[in-house]
Formats: sequence, C-alpha cells, structure tokens
Amino acid sequence: MSKINAIITGIGGYVPEYILDNEELSRMVDTNDEWIMTRVGIKERRILKEEGLGTSYMARKAAKQLIQKTGVDPDSIDALIVTTSTADYKFPSTASIVVGKLGLKNAMAFDFWAACSGFLYTLDVAASMIQSGRYKKIIVIGADKMSSVVDYTDRATCPLFGDGAAAVLVEGTEEENIGVLDHHFRTDGAGLPFLHLKAGGSVCPATHFTVDHRMHYLYQEGRTVYRYAVSSMSEDCAIIAERNNLDESNIRYVVPHQANMRIIEAVAKRMKLSMDHVMVNIEHFGNTSAATIPLALWENEKNLKKGDNLILTAFGAGFVHGASYLKWAYDGDK
Repeated sequence: MSKINAIITGIGGYVPEYILDNEELSRMVDTNDEWIMTRVGIKERRILKEEGLGTSYMARKAAKQLIQKTGVDPDSIDALIVTTSTADYKFPSTASIVVGKLGLKNAMAFDFWAACSGFLYTLDVAASMIQSGRYKKIIVIGADKMSSVVDYTDRATCPLFGDGAAAVLVEGTEEENIGVLDHHFRTDGAGLPFLHLKAGGSVCPATHFTVDHRMHYLYQEGRTVYRYAVSSMSEDCAIIAERNNLDESNIRYVVPHQANMRIIEAVAKRMKLSMDHVMVNIEHFGNTSAATIPLALWENEKNLKKGDNLILTAFGAGFVHGASYLKWAYDGDK
C-alpha cells in the first residue's frame, strides 16, 4: 500500500462586517492609535456584534464558503473539527452545531482546545487521521469570538483581539513530498499564571462574586507572554527548518500566529527572512486566536503555488507552542 500524505485542497474564511478601529477604541478606554500601533501593530479588528451569534456562526460561514469554493460533496465529509477557546457552550461541542447547521450527514465532529496554537495542533490531528486511511475528507476550522472574553475597560488587553474564522479541507494523496510533512510541538505548563481566563471552569464556577469581580475576562501578563512567545516560536521554526533543510533560499512563507507585530518581526529576523516572506494580517484583524493562521492563508491563497514551502508557527495559553512544515498542494490563483 502506498503511503498517504495529507494535503490542504481548499480554504474558506469569514470575518464580521463591523470594524472596531483604534479611534473608536480610544473613546472606550484610555489608549490611542500611536500607543497601539507602536506596541502591537494593530489598526483595527473585526467584531461580531449581533446578539445571539457565537463562534459557531463564524465557523459555519467559513466552512460554507470552503464547500462552495471546492465543490466538495457535503455527504463525502468524514469529519469536522473546530479548534477554539470561545465555544458557544460548555457542551455540546461547537463542531456539532456547525455540522448540524451545514447538514453534513456523514461527518463526525468534535472540538479541539489548544488556544492560539489550536490550528497547528488540529491540522496535525486531521493529517494523522487522513494518513491512517480511515478518513478521506476532513474540514478543520479555526474560529474564535475573542470579543466575548475581552474586558473593554482593560487598556492592556482590549486592543489586541478580534473575531474571525477560517476553514481548510484536508484530503489524502499518494503524491510524494507534499502536504503536512513535519511538526515540532511542545507544552510548558508553567504558563498558567500568565495567561488565563480565571472563572467559569470547574475550579472556579460562575458565581455572583466572579461576575462582580470581572473574573470571566481574559487575563494576560503581556511582558512575560511576549518573552516566551518570541523565544518559543523562533526556536520552533529553527528546529523545523534545520530538520528539513529549509532556509531563506527555499522558504516561501513563514505563517506566524498574529499576536504582536514585534513577535512576528523577531521570528522573521531569526529565520533571516525579509517581511516579504512572512504572512501578516494583524494590522486589520488583530489577534483572532485559533483563526489567525488559517485567516492569513485564506487572504494570501492567490499568492500560493504548488510546492511552496511554508512554516506555520504559533504560541498560546498553556503555554502551548510549535511549528509545522507544510508543502502547499495547489496553485491558489486557480
């Protein structure tokens, strides 16, 4: 039996229409455009404002576009995985809601939690499922409604995050040296105190006290997270590059998690790459957590050619981090 490789064969995306720019944000909290741009490089972010809509709505929109673009038969989808930190509910899974809304009759569905590294980890899980030969077509969706856990009175964190979703179709091929080829993932459990959402879980269930003390919003110690993110993402990329004989001469793009422009620039510098070889969308989308990497691929799909070498890298709460080597499988402009 020939070896099966897992490839991405299409991508769809969705961002809400409402744009929260720095000017409007400066009227909500003590900040300004210069302060935000200098420190993180974000000009605006998309926000899902409509009442009653959650992460599953954006995930469904992205997956629907993906299905329409690729022309894949919905009944041929074997699995749908949503990676998110902002699930619609504690249960059922957001993926199960998406499957129901899309009418996918033959797909198993589950959520995968790995914070901002979720897309990388989930893509590798989907690739392994494809390589097993038991699954033929899997939709992987990175989606987060970060505005639902952002405290818009906290000037340190509220400028950072936005909402969005993107979906990829993962299939198998017997073509050699293509698709998801390598990964390097690690977890440092020491990250808990520096990046978390304190209340709402089993350790600290919701009470009047937790609500009154604003404990259901994201907490981050920015300097510590920045230091860990720069060192981890840079080292992870270097390991993947060395292991696969990749360097500035043959890397088409590094696709980093979009958390901070200074982190992105530091990773590019470590890889000796000009910014022309780094996918960046942080200025107009902000940090959409698990959606940042697939959204970057979605926006840049037309620039991708079959055989392009991509290194994807991310860092998130946990601390979970890593890098993946992906050889692109189709010409995006076609």
